[in-house]
Amino acid sequence: MAEAEREIMEVAIEAGHILLENGAEIFRVEETINRICRHYGIRSGSAFILSNGIFVTSGNMEEEAFARVQHIPVSGSHLNRVAAVNQLSREVEEGRYTIEEVRERLTEIRQMPGKSKHMQILSSGIGSGAFCYLYGGTIRDCLAAFLAGILLYIFVLYISSPYLNKMVSNIAGGAVATIASMVFFKLGVGKNLDQIVIGSIIPLVPGVAFTNAIRDIADENYIAGTVRMIDALLVFFCIAMGVGLVYTIRQRLIM
Repeated sequence: MAEAEREIMEVAIEAGHILLENGAEIFRVEETINRICRHYGIRSGSAFILSNGIFVTSGNMEEEAFARVQHIPVSGSHLNRVAAVNQLSREVEEGRYTIEEVRERLTEIRQMPGKSKHMQILSSGIGSGAFCYLYGGTIRDCLAAFLAGILLYIFVLYISSPYLNKMVSNIAGGAVATIASMVFFKLGVGKNLDQIVIGSIIPLVPGVAFTNAIRDIADENYIAGTVRMIDALLVFFCIAMGVGLVYTIRQRLIM
């Protein structure tokens, strides 16, 4: 394969890699890779995407053979990077970039900073309080859920993520959120324990992953959709285990 054609394929794979590892849907990854290939003249490019892997090939009577496989572990979502790559692919079709400029832009997107820890902690608290209200909590319940959500994400960022695997992390997170909710309930900050707990565990719920799994299955990407669905359901199960464990211990102590 000519060096220029190989460069095009490598850039297309890099764009797909960034999308997939940051939570994009399967069809979006395939569409982006195909857009870049077509625009720069690769007509035989073909991409097969799973939830944790990219398989890209090209080659026919006119183009030399190319094949690449990349493993991409299932991880969290960074939708700002997904949006940036999606916008880049559309600008590529408009002819705004050379292939070298696309590679440079992808490097910039990969290095885009995520939200600061302080912002994540505050967002966790606000989300917990808001969902507590949606589920019928009072203003005082929302305040308790807000505080519990803040404590939960402090635990997630400084203890859970650096030192625990995914399953243990979600079990521990569910337990921490429940314990914090019970503490604030006992202190009289809130009146309805169930609503406080429901609100406080919301930051752990993988809503984007679950939604993307349903969309992938609807788009007939059954393998990828099933893997993502199982991953999301496993998180739900682990959160429930953490909450249930604390409730069980509480009932035993009361008895």
